[in-house]
Amino acid sequence: MSVHITHKPIEESRFARFAMRCSNWAERWFPDSWVFAVVGVLIVTLAVLALGATPTAAAKAFGDGFWSLIPFTMQMAFVVIGGYVVASSGPASKLIDLCARVPKNGRSAVAWVALVSMLASLLNWGLSLVFGGLLVRALARREDLKMDYRAAGAAAYLGLGAVWALGLSSSAAQLQANPGSLPPGILQITGVIPFTETIFLWQSGVILLALVVASLAIAYLTAPGAGSARDAKACSVDVSFTPPPVHRPSRPGEWLEHSPLLIILLVLLAGGWLYHEFSTKPAILAISGLNTYNLLFLMLGALLHWRPRSFLDAVARAVPTTTGVLIQFPLYGSIAAIMTGVPGSDGQSLAHHISTFFVQIASHDTYALLMGVYSAVLGFFIPSGGGKWIIEAPYVMQVANELQYHLGWAVQIYNAAEALPNLINPFYMLPLLGVLGLKACDLIGFTFVQLLVHIPLVLVLLWALGNTLAYVAPVMP
Repeated sequence: MSVHITHKPIEESRFARFAMRCSNWAERWFPDSWVFAVVGVLIVTLAVLALGATPTAAAKAFGDGFWSLIPFTMQMAFVVIGGYVVASSGPASKLIDLCARVPKNGRSAVAWVALVSMLASLLNWGLSLVFGGLLVRALARREDLKMDYRAAGAAAYLGLGAVWALGLSSSAAQLQANPGSLPPGILQITGVIPFTETIFLWQSGVILLALVVASLAIAYLTAPGAGSARDAKACSVDVSFTPPPVHRPSRPGEWLEHSPLLIILLVLLAGGWLYHEFSTKPAILAISGLNTYNLLFLMLGALLHWRPRSFLDAVARAVPTTTGVLIQFPLYGSIAAIMTGVPGSDGQSLAHHISTFFVQIASHDTYALLMGVYSAVLGFFIPSGGGKWIIEAPYVMQVANELQYHLGWAVQIYNAAEALPNLINPFYMLPLLGVLGLKACDLIGFTFVQLLVHIPLVLVLLWALGNTLAYVAPVMP
């Protein structure tokens, strides 16, 4: 009598099944990201009222804060527009299609997207969102891969959800290394902290490597196999790309629209400004500024399209993908204003109460764990790396001095923990969702699995590696 042993197919692995269950739950129960933001506004409003704030003060902060992120909102919208314009040009489309040829199957495609996204985010987080999203669309056009479009989209977000703040685009590390950018109140507490004491520490390299390896493994293992994968068509997304037809001018007034003359002159003018920026600032600092990044991409897109008509047509196609950014970011501005600007009955804000609670119970041994938890919790409501650091630094860095804790590693604790809430917070996800044509609930199930692993991994490494560093007194400029 022969005994037949059946094996579950690869696509039925427990990791993939768990990820799909999480994804199915998120698609059913996770609200639209605008609803998510409104709920956040109501939660912090109720919290400040519970602390004794007046309804009038809360309402005023809501209205004042609603427009506080408008410059950043426009920057994020232009991240999407600039990236789309560049990618829709002939040369860029060929480059992305070339990258899309690398993976051999759906699961390796998801891991490939995760790797590209994380590496790109170390240079610039905006680049990781745009390039990662466009790479996913290109991979989705390969019917032979049988790739799950949702899992690949979640992988494209790992740059923001895992490692971006540990690289050169870290807002906190950039601020601390440049005394001219720091508020005097923070500078007096921390002094100047160079990159050699933050992102270039070997301990930072260890946590970065651990996060990249873990994220890649999770992305690969949780990607549904060929039999269960939901492709772009099943997600109601059309990823086909057909270059727009070349139109000829039909009247004399259209001549300039079809001539490269205006593009050449505009790019030369912008090139002069970019030359000044890169010649007067370190290259990494210059490119990390969103204004520089956006102008560079817009001008590159204009140059690649060569003629104004083609460039403007690409912009018109890109604008609808910015809808989520434009309508939701003001609500996050209101959340930040309510948390930081509304005093309770004791005259202190909600953000102050949260920070005070954590720093008062901290010791040298528990500092890394408590600060990591605090940064992640606050980051869920104020998802802004540089802005939140300015709020947080006076408290946490003063405690680091009192406990004689390494100041550079305190910055890295903030950086590593800052990325954790991004995995389930739609704030930074919105530009990517615009590129992919998906909703936050389509990605959250897969990024939630990443979060389950990242939380203990990050906190344990922050605590263990922090114990290998000795306190160094602040260095004043």
